[in-house]
Amino acid sequence: MNKRTLIGTVGYHMLRNHSVAPILLPEIQSVNWPDSVEIEEMNWGPIAIVQYFQTLKISFDRVIFLVAIERPNREIGDITIFQWNGGLPTSTQIQACIGDAATGVISVENLLIIGEFFKIWPKDVYLIDVEPGPEQGGEYLTEAVERKIPEILYTLERITLQGISLEEEVLVLKGDEMFNDMNYENSRH
Repeated sequence: MNKRTLIGTVGYHMLRNHSVAPILLPEIQSVNWPDSVEIEEMNWGPIAIVQYFQTLKISFDRVIFLVAIERPNREIGDITIFQWNGGLPTSTQIQACIGDAATGVISVENLLIIGEFFKIWPKDVYLIDVEPGPEQGGEYLTEAVERKIPEILYTLERITLQGISLEEEVLVLKGDEMFNDMNYENSRH
């Protein structure tokens, strides 16, 4: 795969499992990636990220975010792959996302919605989402997530270098449904 790809980590520091993306950033950066792959910590605000994408001379073909979002019906450390399918929520919710972003809230949901509003996303946008469990302060991952690090890194590397396989279970994430109790639909690719 020679697609120009951005791997972005999104998440607060010092929140144990919720911080899996920033904690793994140095390991991700140490991989010998092809020149077509760029790695960025994407905690610098959705508006700044939109401006960054708008100034790119060559657009990305694919964006892969590593995140940790608490979701129902998952065990701590479970890895779910989502494909962003676009769509926008109500204008009130878009404004709320922009308001959150302006106050410094780090949220991949806000980033996806604001990026969608400004039409910066390529066709292929994926989230590798690790179930963090309840939010806790601390600088280290729990044992349940620590054990999953090889699988997380393998999943990230495989999707980056090979793409999504036809047998892989991928859930679809839609912006116009995202804030309805964080709904997502099951979809196979």
